Amino acid sequence: METRQIGDSEFRDDVIVPFRTEASGISGRLVRLGPAVDDILKRHNYELPAVAEVLGEAVALTALLGSALKFNGKLILQTRSEGPLGFFVTNYQVPGKLRGYASYYADRVPEGTAPPTDHGTLLGEGHLALTIDPGADMDRYQGIVSLDATPLSDAALTYFRQSEQLPTFIKLAVARHQGADDTEWHWRAAGLMVQHVSPEGGKPPPEDAPSDFLIGDDDDDWQRVSVLAATVEDHELLDPTLTPERLLYRLFHEEGVRVMEDQPLEAFCQCSDERVRGLMKTFSREQIDDMRDENGDVVVTCEFCKRTYAVDMA
Repeated sequence: METRQIGDSEFRDDVIVPFRTEASGISGRLVRLGPAVDDILKRHNYELPAVAEVLGEAVALTALLGSALKFNGKLILQTRSEGPLGFFVTNYQVPGKLRGYASYYADRVPEGTAPPTDHGTLLGEGHLALTIDPGADMDRYQGIVSLDATPLSDAALTYFRQSEQLPTFIKLAVARHQGADDTEWHWRAAGLMVQHVSPEGGKPPPEDAPSDFLIGDDDDDWQRVSVLAATVEDHELLDPTLTPERLLYRLFHEEGVRVMEDQPLEAFCQCSDERVRGLMKTFSREQIDDMRDENGDVVVTCEFCKRTYAVDMA
């Protein structure tokens, strides 16, 4: 894989930038999303900005996780919960295609109260599922962790500690920025993840280690890099004028940091006339008749991209 030293670079969005700290050997990835996440969120035009914010964080997290896939498959991140934001699903498909949508239930907000803006309250209690689908008739892998009215990044950290048993740092950010012409707002999202991967045959945990201790938690290099990573601010992650290389240098220059080749990202949807016709063939004639509108037509709307299909079911 191509690597390069930190230096001035062009401004760019919709990329994953893998990197490694040279002094400590800690691996990480930085994601910057501009037009891709703006396209996904604007297609749904959620009335409550906090819903779009959570979905934007989910898209950024899905990109961070999916970009580690070493095969031509996909990664699916989804929640089901009792909160007002009762469901979302985001997909990453190799080599860098993203999509997602969320379902908001206004009737879950207590009468007489304003809709919540806190992300943890929006999600409520439920579970987060991460599914890796390698395709080609290979078995799927799924990990599930609970949601306890906590932000998405906290649930992701719990997943890595419980399922992967890897010390991990994750920071997600999303916000609307005004365009260069100052006439329109655009969504941006970003994320930073660093992980400690113990060398083969790493040292065992100390005798007095707590029950949730992971090998690597007490590693000096890991502790130093994770502290540096935690200094990153939301505005730094989202700043379109701060290149990924300059941001990584700002955070980890004491360690020395080397970035690998970018992985481009894009919004996509795999719906099509052919797929919709295939889906409709799975329904009975009675079920299809129940789907007809007042004009007798069957209209199908893709939840991901909001494209509508008029299906000839005569």
